Amino acid sequence: MKVHLGCGNVYLAGWLNIDISNESAADHLDDVETLKTIADETCDMIYASHVLEHFGRNEYAKVLSVWQQKLKVGGVLRVAVPDIQSALARYNGNNLDELLGIFYGGQRSPYDYHKMGFDKQTLSTKLKELGFKNITTWDWRTTD
Repeated sequence: MKVHLGCGNVYLAGWLNIDISNESAADHLDDVETLKTIADETCDMIYASHVLEHFGRNEYAKVLSVWQQKLKVGGVLRVAVPDIQSALARYNGNNLDELLGIFYGGQRSPYDYHKMGFDKQTLSTKLKELGFKNITTWDWRTTD
């Protein structure tokens, strides 16, 4: 089973698309923080694009642990988050408006606020602490 968490209006064919909002393209409504309707060790792949940053710095590790429980042994977690290091490198002193969404979210709904920022080292370190293996960077434009 391939699961797309926090799908919003992005529907991936062949995936179980999950979101908390009934105004989304979700096949299934659930809270990605707990995934109570998904049995443990049933997912071959979990894809969470621009979801993890919506949890605070004291919350996101617990969320990652829940996702880890849902993965089968050898399952794959793909996480895409705004890259704070990249955003800071793009900041030139005059373009803050174009970067605000990266830092604070789109703020189009009660769920669209960012509470955490990541760079490669911070996220990789936390994943290792939680027991994830083979942590690599991947092209976010290719889900599989």
